[in-house]
Amino acid sequence: MKFVDEVTVRVQAGNGGNGCASFRREKYIPRGGPDGGDGGDGGNVFLVGRAGLNTLADFRVARRFRAGNGQPGMGRNCTGKSGADLLIDVPLGTRITEDETGEVLGEVTADGERLLVAAAGYGGKGNTRFKSSTNQAPRKTTPGTPGEKRVLQLELTVLADVGLLGLPNAGKSTLISAVSAARPKVADYPFTTLYPNLGVVAVETHRSFVMADIPGLIEGAADGAGLGTRFLKHLSRTNILLHIVDAAPPPGTDDAAAGARSIVAELERFSPELARRERWLVLNKLDLLGDAADTEAERIVSALNWQGRVYRISALRREGTRQLVGDIMTRLEDIARESAVDSD
Repeated sequence: MKFVDEVTVRVQAGNGGNGCASFRREKYIPRGGPDGGDGGDGGNVFLVGRAGLNTLADFRVARRFRAGNGQPGMGRNCTGKSGADLLIDVPLGTRITEDETGEVLGEVTADGERLLVAAAGYGGKGNTRFKSSTNQAPRKTTPGTPGEKRVLQLELTVLADVGLLGLPNAGKSTLISAVSAARPKVADYPFTTLYPNLGVVAVETHRSFVMADIPGLIEGAADGAGLGTRFLKHLSRTNILLHIVDAAPPPGTDDAAAGARSIVAELERFSPELARRERWLVLNKLDLLGDAADTEAERIVSALNWQGRVYRISALRREGTRQLVGDIMTRLEDIARESAVDSD
């Protein structure tokens, strides 16, 4: 299924049914009085989070949605049937914005969570509502009100704890396939990853986290080069960024340290807030350097003047990955405890 993370849809809530003008007509009851019932309310439109979805591709064809209308009132004081609510399933992490005003209506982040995006119209009043001591045969009714119509922008931001960042062909897809059950496309040429991939990394029983792999960045991505920065938004919810650096870049390409600096520059241009996110340096493909691996790793760290955590791995051989995911899990648990203390 094609990955789609931005769509525009039109939704309309149901209209309320009209009130009824009716009078009681029975044998031997010449003045039965009014008995017109109210109209039924229309149906609301809700967006509902579903954990099994990971793309907005279902909205490529179906882009118009309408809830049921309320039925009009009837005689004998019968109220019309209310219209059925419309529930539209969306992936977790979907942000909803009103197209015309730019108002953010909300985000759906939990399985089963409902967000009202279009309110239903109310049913009209029947003539029974208007009877009084001075008006015993009212013919007045009110029509049902129309339901809301809206044009919505749906934008998906994947929910992940850890995000992978780096140049094309740095080994991000190989890493996520080595530590999780995800099976993204892996090949020996750039841009094999064309859309985000998610993998659940199980460290131990009941200890796991979600890792997100996005397409690689190149210099000038903020200006649209390569795949641009379109998918960087999918890292906005992560707690930790892993900056994957190819420690043995192919001949004719940029030096490893120079490539890493270009990624940081593009990240800062896209979002200074995201650039300040906790970021770990992961030197990959050290198995290709043989005895020179330690020397080259120290040179890259020194050239970057890196002060944070550094990990040396070979994702292909799964060397160093166990220590990496274990430390990530411990750090995520620490972040969760710190957040709980702050909220208290």
